[in-house]
Amino acid sequence: MKKFIDSFINVWKIEELKNRILLTLGLLLVYRFGAQVTLPGIDATKLTNLTNQTDEGIGWLINVFTGGAFSQASVFALGIMPYISASIVVQLMGIAVPYLQKLQKDGESGRKKINQITRWLTILITLVQGPGYIYNLYRTLPGEAFMLTGPTFIFSSVLILVTGTIFAMWLGEKITDKGIGNGISLLIMVGIIARMPQAFIQEFSSRTSQANGGVMMMVFELILWFLVIIACILLVMAVRKIPVQYARRTVSGDFEEDMMGGNRQFIPLKLNASGVMPIIFAQAIMFIPAAVSGLAKESDTALSIAGMFNDPFGLVYNIVFALLIVIFTYFYTAITVPTNKMADDLKRSGGFIPGVKPGVETGDYLDKIMSLITFPGSLFLALVAVFPAVAVSLLGVQGAWGYFYGGTSLLIMVGVAIDTIQQINSYLLNKHYDGLMKSGKNRKAVA
Repeated sequence: MKKFIDSFINVWKIEELKNRILLTLGLLLVYRFGAQVTLPGIDATKLTNLTNQTDEGIGWLINVFTGGAFSQASVFALGIMPYISASIVVQLMGIAVPYLQKLQKDGESGRKKINQITRWLTILITLVQGPGYIYNLYRTLPGEAFMLTGPTFIFSSVLILVTGTIFAMWLGEKITDKGIGNGISLLIMVGIIARMPQAFIQEFSSRTSQANGGVMMMVFELILWFLVIIACILLVMAVRKIPVQYARRTVSGDFEEDMMGGNRQFIPLKLNASGVMPIIFAQAIMFIPAAVSGLAKESDTALSIAGMFNDPFGLVYNIVFALLIVIFTYFYTAITVPTNKMADDLKRSGGFIPGVKPGVETGDYLDKIMSLITFPGSLFLALVAVFPAVAVSLLGVQGAWGYFYGGTSLLIMVGVAIDTIQQINSYLLNKHYDGLMKSGKNRKAVA
């Protein structure tokens, strides 16, 4: 613990790192402040119905990813999610569109063009989602909540929502460029964390005031929660190391095998190479049945389908959800892990996997390994995703607090926290300090 505290103190001894952290905290504070600013023309004291809409179920999930801005009818009500949607679309289009494939191979200049395409697509998506959000406000809020009405209110509100998303996107990019990195992910994580204290207080109050298990049950829940976090960390960091050897030229001109000394001696294939994307894809698909059944004429079948797919803690919902996650894990891993390109790069650099011929056979070997490790990874990811339903059903955990027992929210928090620690560690190690997660004595900093 002392070594961790010493390393934390060393963070503030590096001027560049300190400035980056302070800038990041400042921009995150601006984002959280904007999430509390209500759209002009709406009475902020009459948002009870909108808040109730996001107390549980799908509404709560949407609200938590915007840090509560959705339920506040805020200028950041759509949050950064349109940008995430645009990024996913561009990434998927990169598989089939030759122009995007060319940009992906053009290095830094291609990356800038792809980023620009993503920004424009973000604006288009927000222009579609903005009117939908305003329509939801008209359906949910009472008439006296609107101080402005008509086309003027709709136009100005959509314009503000688009501007809010663009500003949030700009904040994320500035954190990435001038802060400690992972700007978009940090904005999402801060929004998720912002909802945690309220959910915890509600759960604690329920356990203690209603004789529903008391303090001991709350302690048990916290222990289980920490165990789930540890499981998520293992899922995020687990890799299969494929040993690699490199041939080097000797002084006499002959080639000999060498394990590259202190450089990387293996290819790390992640157990969960797709991250949280399969959960996001699956969650998007799970919205469709409820939406379609809601548009159908009122019938027992439509109401039954809507009820099953509007209950994130229901048995049918979670079985379908888990199956979709397994399918999308294989799909997203296949399009994001270019095993053939990895084999070609390895061959060009003079490397090879012992016992496997360079080239096509290496690509097939890496693809086989990825298929084998993706299966347990997908099952583990599906288990983490549906574990909130297990916590709610078996332990009687309240829905708001139950969401933090797994799913996208917990995986994002764990993943972003690990990435941030790694970013800080790189600065510390470059200045000859031990990283936050390293042991041993600190070395003297280089002037």
